[in-house]
Amino acid sequence: MPDLTPSIRTALRSSTLLALVLGFGLSVSPVTQADAFGAPETFADLADQISPSVVNITTSALIAAPADGGPMVPEGSPFQDFFDDFGGPGGQGGAQRSEALGSGFVVSEDGYIVTNNHVIEGADEIMIEFFSGKKLTAKVVGTDDKTDIALLKVEAEEALPFVNFGDSDLMRVGDWVMAMGNPLGQGFSVSAGIVSARGREQQGPYDDFIQTDAAINRGNSGGPLFNMDGQVIGVNTSILSPNGGSIGIGFSMSSNVVSKVVAQLQQFGETRRGWLGVRIQDVTPDVAEAMGLAEASGALVTDVPDGPAKDAGLVAGDVITRFDDQPVADAGDLTRRVADAPIGEAVPVIIQREGQTETLAVTLGRREDAEAAPVPASAPAPEAPKEMESLGLKLTALNDDIRSRLGMDASVEGLMVMAVDPASEAYTKGLREGDLITEAGQSRVVRLQDLEDRIAEAKEAGRLSILLLIRRGGDPRFVALSIE
Repeated sequence: MPDLTPSIRTALRSSTLLALVLGFGLSVSPVTQADAFGAPETFADLADQISPSVVNITTSALIAAPADGGPMVPEGSPFQDFFDDFGGPGGQGGAQRSEALGSGFVVSEDGYIVTNNHVIEGADEIMIEFFSGKKLTAKVVGTDDKTDIALLKVEAEEALPFVNFGDSDLMRVGDWVMAMGNPLGQGFSVSAGIVSARGREQQGPYDDFIQTDAAINRGNSGGPLFNMDGQVIGVNTSILSPNGGSIGIGFSMSSNVVSKVVAQLQQFGETRRGWLGVRIQDVTPDVAEAMGLAEASGALVTDVPDGPAKDAGLVAGDVITRFDDQPVADAGDLTRRVADAPIGEAVPVIIQREGQTETLAVTLGRREDAEAAPVPASAPAPEAPKEMESLGLKLTALNDDIRSRLGMDASVEGLMVMAVDPASEAYTKGLREGDLITEAGQSRVVRLQDLEDRIAEAKEAGRLSILLLIRRGGDPRFVALSIE
């Protein structure tokens, strides 16, 4: 089961130590009986109920040895740990077969089984072991690497015990949960805990993890996280750990994400997500102030390549506040809502543009079929004769010579960042040499004077900061810089 980055682990360990130090001398308010709920008297009945639907998964793959004698393992494969930990197949030549372990659960009586994609990725044989001890070979129906979910199928002679998905949105921090799986290859094992946090994100665009302190270890990957009604409200996917073992910080992909993926894999063998055709970012408080927004919420559009959004009239600088009649909290929220929306149907999108509210109808495409339009890439900027220093930046306007050296299209306009003061706010917020500023104050900037004019206008309007649209390596984003 994959760990998170060492830097995150270190930060969390430091935070824990600080909390312990600061905790001395604090008084704790008494908790009345009405304020707390006792633990269940036993989890045994629930364990008896759900155990027949949980499975152990053993995968194997034939690993070919390269010419130099070392093992050839695909990057990220579940078999990579075998070679990292044990140095490969003991120096023996030729192909070797290796095994990996994981967990899963049955979601239909005719043999559909859910697990993590990383459990079965790269495997050429998948063996399912049921709680009864029966074993069946499984085939892959479909996978989704963006949510790390895989759907398998076994052919059984009789109807199989199965479990249903519950509504993960109903889970509250502090609710009891139970995990079941195959930790460290020990076989069927149950652990219990609570929901520690909701809405955790890691690296995926559709991440919506439930954090739990129920013990989850290697081998639990793909196993279910149950509520007290025996419904699956998460798929155990990863842990945060300095040593590879459980320290009470585990992450389960929420069932409301997984169930939609499973339904599409079962019907189509692949995912079919809606595609709006925009690049977006969160509306931070400083960005909201720079744009004159009442609150820091919604998704700020940074770029609109050819696609559904452009056809509907969206432009960079729009703030999407509602999608399909639902409020948009942030960029991640919009990404998940769009993915779940129907392809080929018009969806109402409410935006804020220059202080006004507008409603647009966008007919969504399919994300898997979408191809992003090429955008200008950045590179270290060559010397230019005309420069200006402002906002902690040394800037020059693009000209034909610079465009030619950087391989840019002749139509590209903006101000190139030649240098950034390391002590400036601009540096702190991530601006670097080679970035291209294409807008300031939501207006195009072509000349150095354009930026000075936009700064003056923002000051006259009482703004404390100005919003810049930055492009780097094809990725646009808005950054608000102070103009005081």
